[in-house]
Amino acid sequence: MKRYDLRSRTDRLDPESDYEEMSRILAAQEFPWDINQALSFALFRTYAVPSIGKLLFSTGEFTDKVQKRYDDTSLILDAILEHGLSSTEGRKSVRRMNQMHGSYDISNDDMLYVLATFVVTPVRWLDAYGWRKMTDNEILGSTNYYRHLGRYMNIKDTPDTYQGFVKLLDDYEREHFSFDPGARAVADSTLELMCTFPPNNLAPKALVKGFAFALMDDHLLDAFHYKHPSTTMRVVSRGALKVRARLLRFFPVRTKRKFARELPNIRSYPNGYKVQDLGTFPAGCPVKHLQADQQAKA
Repeated sequence: MKRYDLRSRTDRLDPESDYEEMSRILAAQEFPWDINQALSFALFRTYAVPSIGKLLFSTGEFTDKVQKRYDDTSLILDAILEHGLSSTEGRKSVRRMNQMHGSYDISNDDMLYVLATFVVTPVRWLDAYGWRKMTDNEILGSTNYYRHLGRYMNIKDTPDTYQGFVKLLDDYEREHFSFDPGARAVADSTLELMCTFPPNNLAPKALVKGFAFALMDDHLLDAFHYKHPSTTMRVVSRGALKVRARLLRFFPVRTKRKFARELPNIRSYPNGYKVQDLGTFPAGCPVKHLQADQQAKA
């Protein structure tokens, strides 16, 4: 296969009907590392919305069991991608995800925003750091994939176009990004986990975190009260990813698809797992309980 053969293949697919296959090619074959990084940053962004970050902190899962939560999220989404939304395994995964979300008081607006980060962030990441950008056909296919996933998750009012998701995301962040100490704790815990991933574990934590901060925009940094990195750190960090992208153009095409379960970052299930056993099984919503307690004291 030649370097641009996968792009030629996705451009021959119909984004209205072949969106699942297009997404598999992009995430598991053409850009497995880049899209994994992009989706990790997408989830990280959501913590900066206090209603989301505060809820994640209140569960304790993203501070006390952050590795397992990272793995569970990756594996559930991985099963949907690999097997398809309408497959038995895909339906089990969506059901498990909906069961978890249904245990908490999460607004449709927050769910829609999280979905928007998954649509927009990979495109923006590849625009900045990919060895090539996504084509218009690929963007449409990826957007349709997440639009259909959103329907399976009972998310209402999903935009019809990629640009609609872009506007939704930017407007929501402009309106809602702000500091919350619980959200900051979740962000800190996630960065600590990132430092343990290979090959990050071979470098000093301060350097790994500095690299991550250099990839974040000022609005996101301000929401967590993180210090802005120096101009030099930004140039070096972003430049390193751009050099990587240029080198990748000369690498052979990946012929075997690589799904999230095969990544070294996934470490919670050395003996295997069942999708229906992943995630949390909360008895109730800690946010609701907290509100009830406050009302009782009032």
